[in-house]
Order: sequence, then C-alpha cells, then structure tokens
Amino acid sequence: MTTTSAVESEFFTAGDPIADTRAPQGPIKDRWDTHRFEEELVNPANRRKRSVIIVGTGLAGGAAAATLGEAGYQVKNFCYQDSPRRAHSIAAQGGINAAKNYRNDGDSIHRLFYDTVKGGDYRARESNVYRLAQVSVEIIDQCVAQGVPFAREYGGLLDNRSFGGVQVSRTFYARGQTGQQLLLGAYQALERQVQAGTVQVYSRHEMLDLVLIEGRARGVIVRDMITGEIQTHMADAVVLGTGGYGNVFFLSTNAMGSNVTATWRAHRKGAYFGNPCYTQIHPTCIPVAGEHQSKLTLMSESLRNDGRIWVPKEPGDERPPQDIPEGERDYYLERQYPAFGNLVPRDVASRAAKYVCDEGRGVGPKVDGVSRGVYLDFSDAIARLGRKAVEAKYDNLFDMYEQITGEDPYVQPMRIYPAVHYTMGGLWVDYDLQSTIPGLFVIGEANFSDHGANRLGASALMQGLADGYFVLPPTLSAYLAGAPFEEADAEHPEARAAAAEVTERVQRLLSINGERTVDSFHRELGHIMWEYCGMERTAEGLTKAIGLIRALREEFWRNVKVTGTNEELNQTLEKAGRVADFLELGELMCIDALHREESCGGHFRAESQTDDGEALRDDENFAYVAAWEFTGNEGKPVLHKEALEYEYVEMKQRSYK
Repeated sequence: MTTTSAVESEFFTAGDPIADTRAPQGPIKDRWDTHRFEEELVNPANRRKRSVIIVGTGLAGGAAAATLGEAGYQVKNFCYQDSPRRAHSIAAQGGINAAKNYRNDGDSIHRLFYDTVKGGDYRARESNVYRLAQVSVEIIDQCVAQGVPFAREYGGLLDNRSFGGVQVSRTFYARGQTGQQLLLGAYQALERQVQAGTVQVYSRHEMLDLVLIEGRARGVIVRDMITGEIQTHMADAVVLGTGGYGNVFFLSTNAMGSNVTATWRAHRKGAYFGNPCYTQIHPTCIPVAGEHQSKLTLMSESLRNDGRIWVPKEPGDERPPQDIPEGERDYYLERQYPAFGNLVPRDVASRAAKYVCDEGRGVGPKVDGVSRGVYLDFSDAIARLGRKAVEAKYDNLFDMYEQITGEDPYVQPMRIYPAVHYTMGGLWVDYDLQSTIPGLFVIGEANFSDHGANRLGASALMQGLADGYFVLPPTLSAYLAGAPFEEADAEHPEARAAAAEVTERVQRLLSINGERTVDSFHRELGHIMWEYCGMERTAEGLTKAIGLIRALREEFWRNVKVTGTNEELNQTLEKAGRVADFLELGELMCIDALHREESCGGHFRAESQTDDGEALRDDENFAYVAAWEFTGNEGKPVLHKEALEYEYVEMKQRSYK
C-alpha cells in the first residue's frame, strides 16, 4: 500500500491549514440567526448601485438571481443553454427534503441535521448542515407560494415519501418531476425580475474565465456560443451556480452539456477545490447497454419506496425473472440491512449491487462478458396497492423506462445498476459561501459545503434552493456593504489580459488539427476514471490512473481535431474546452482519492474496509476537508486541511443494519 508520505512527495505538497473564519460560535440552533443579525446590511437605495454576476440558471443560480433582483441589485445571469428552463436541475425526479414533520413520525430539524451528517459519513461541517436543515422548512413555504404543484394526501395537506438513509417521511414531491416543477417556480420568479429590469439573462453564453482585480472577483469572460464573440462582463461580485462535474466520467446521469469549466477556471485563478474525490454513484439507473452510449438515465430513488431489489441466488441464472421462484431470489438489501432495507443510502446500495454482479449474479444482457444489472421489482406493490395507485406515483418514470428499454415495468421488473450522478466535492467556501477568492461566491452543487462524503437522496434540491433563496442573499449583501470597490470595466488591464488568454486558448484548440475526435478523448478519460476512481479505488489503480491521464492530456493538446471556426455555432469547440478542463480535474480527483487512505461515503478504498465489506473511516488521520490549491500545470497541487470538529453529533461507524 502506498504511504501518505510517498504520495505527498510524488503528487502534491502540504500547505498551511485552512479555517472557516466566518463560522459562527454559540449554540448551533442560534448560529444562523445570530450570524444574519451581525452581518452588515445594504440599504435599498444603495442596492441599485451594486451589481452581481451569477453564472448558472438552475435552482441555485436562478433562485439567487431572482432573489437578488427582487432585493434591488443589478444582476446579470448567464447560462450556456438556450433557456434558463433547460438547466440540469430540471432533470431531478424524486423530491426535496424538509423537516416539516407533517407525518408526525418523529422528524425534526435536529433529525434532518443528524441524518445528513451521518449520511455524509461525518465529513461535513456541523454548522452548515444545521443551517440547511433549518432553512429547509422555509423552502417548502416559498415554493408553495410560487404555485409549485406538490403532491397532496387525501386531506389536502402536502404528501411526503421516504428516501434512502432515513427512517421518516420528509420528502416532498411532484410525481417524478420535482426538479422540473421547482425550476419552473424559480424561473417564474426570475422572469418577473427580468420584466422589472433588475435582471438581464444571457442565454447561450459560456463562462470561460474569471476576472480578478486587486485580488477580488470582479467579472467573467464569456463566449457567445452563436457568434463566437468573446465578451467581458464586470460587476461588484461573481456567483457560480454551475452544478457538478460528474461528466468527467463521460457516462453519467448529468446532461450532456454539464461541465466543470466555470469552477475549474476559478480554481486556476486561486479558488481552492474541496474534496474533489467525493463523487456519488446512484444505485438506480438504467444499465449501460454498450460502447455506443454517451448518456445514462436515472431512475428516481423514490422507486425504492415500493420497488424491491433482488438478484437470483445462484450465479449464472439466466431465466426470465417471472420464472424464478421466490425462494430462489436474494433480496440482498433487505437481507443485509434489515433496519433500512431497500432504503439504505446511495453509496451502500451501489456497492452492494456491484458486489452481487461481481459474484456473477447480475441480470440482463452481458456487456464485456458481464451482466451489470439487478432487478427493481414492483409486483408486490402492484398486488398490495393496485396498479392505479402505482401509476399515480410513478407513471412518468415507468413510461420513460419503457421507452428506453422496450420493457414494461408493470409486467416485469426494471433492471437497474449504479451510475455517476452527483459530486459532493466542489469549490471550497466558508460559512458565507465565499470562496478563497474575495467576491467569488459558490452555491449549490458547485460548492463542497453540505453533504460530506455522500449526499442523501432529495437533498440536492434542498441545498440548491437554500443557497439561492435564503443563504446567499444576506451573506452576499454583507460583502457588498464594503463597496464601492475600484472602478473597473472591460478595458481594465486585468480584464483585457483575461480576455486575451481566452482568445489564445480558443485559437490554440482550433489550430492543433490532429487526428482524434474530442469525444474519443472524453470517452477514454471516462473509462480511466470509472475503472480506477469509481465505486472502488486502490492505491495501485489510482497511481496508474494518474499516469494514464497525464499521458492522455499530453496527447490531447497534440492530437485533438477541432473542426470549424470560432465565429460560428461550434459544438466541437465547446466540448474541446470542457474536456481539456476535465483532463486536469480528473488528475486532481485521483490525487485526492490516493492521498485519502480511508473509506468514507462514496469514497471507497479497498484497503480500508470492515470485515463485512463496509466503508472503514480513519477519523484520527482524515477527519478534515481537503482543500486543494492550483499551482500551475507543471506544479504539484498544494493540500490545505480544514479540521472537522463535532459537538452535537457523535462520530461513529455508520450502520444501517
């Protein structure tokens, strides 16, 4: 096994510790209210003089733009999609968590806080998670007021269902399209501010760099994706709400355009990257069908409320599922984790599926000689509740599955297998959601702050809307209370230099004129990442992956072929820039995973597991946030550690048995 000192000497440099200097003290339940009271304010007349750039129009970015516009700030909101409504938040299916306790089943703010810290395997900050749980109850009221059509139970109250890693029902939902309905609510609020003149939306514009002036984030360089024009936009502060980086694996449930470029460009300018190796593998996705695929499809975790997961007891059993008797089926999650059953957290369910398939008990067509699938069976639910009741909950999900696979899940079980879905890592931020670059705030999945090493289901929508509607507005206002800053426009020397760098990079990509397509490099990178930095990781495999990625990156800049020109709609050019950043990110992810010689949540090191194959943490040596500093393509990244301390939750080995 590679030792920490050997990894450090070869791949990174140890830097000074980092601390969240904005984190409040005192009783945890009072920290957020006290912090808001102590923050400086900007009066309404002065807000009109302050400007903010927000990159991203999903639940975090769209909610932030609408809220700050409503407050009176001048906001520019950018997205690479043709409409803010096409942000990837729209793809979320299952629901949003909130500690309302409508079911009177023992839920509370403290229980949501505890479940989230435990679900993240004790690798998140207590103060941030408690604030998230507090704000959750306000999110539902906000969204209901906007007209979001949450499901309701027979008495007219909002309905709830369960998600993985909890034993209460706290997930609010709108059939299997919760993200879509929440995004439409945020979009309506955003468009209201567009009409009012406080927000300008720039669709089909991709951020390609960050502008720093006197060390502060003051603007962005964007490319008009229709004309190719490189534009400079300036403001008093910049907010990134650009989502996660799961597409570094090539195959994921993310939208094809989802990328890391905005956050990675900020990282290269000085924003530390927190816990990049913490990636989430979702257990309920449609299995890979072959090398022709470029996208995977999520099947909502909500399906695990009523669906039962099983495989044949004997390896190599290729009989149709309806021909396998009950006694010859292994409901392995119910057997291994009787307290939570099919609703164990995502990392636990995903590894369990991998293990049974590794044993030769997987189902479905073979890909590369192995069946990578398990059954998600609704026959019991249909018998117990009736088909109409199941249709009322899940019909759009069942229809989507049938259209993709040609199989009717009402008649035969779904086939599912884990796939990359979410990234808990992201740019490091303090309690105010400000990065290590003053004036650069990071919200939603783009930051690292709330989920530790594993996110619980239905918590992504909760965090995105919490950050956008309720957390960022007061903390960003406190920063803007220190304005006015130095006058700066697109002609400022730093802005001109940043624009010139972007132009040079675009021209360099176009001039290589090699022999390999951008997609071939992306697919190869994805294979490396999935094989060596996926569900199970080893020191040997990660070391090999770093070498492979470095060689692939060198070949990319020598042999990639980018067709067309800059002065047109050029999707190959767009992809090339994104893949170039993925190639740098992938190396850092592997270095982070290699240095963290423990297992926690979604980061599973084969060398660190219990006797029964569960993740084995090393709290003595690794109870910290890894915040990585960029030092140049030829320099080693610098590791800064933020110690994690727990006052209100006892750190112990997770158990869902």
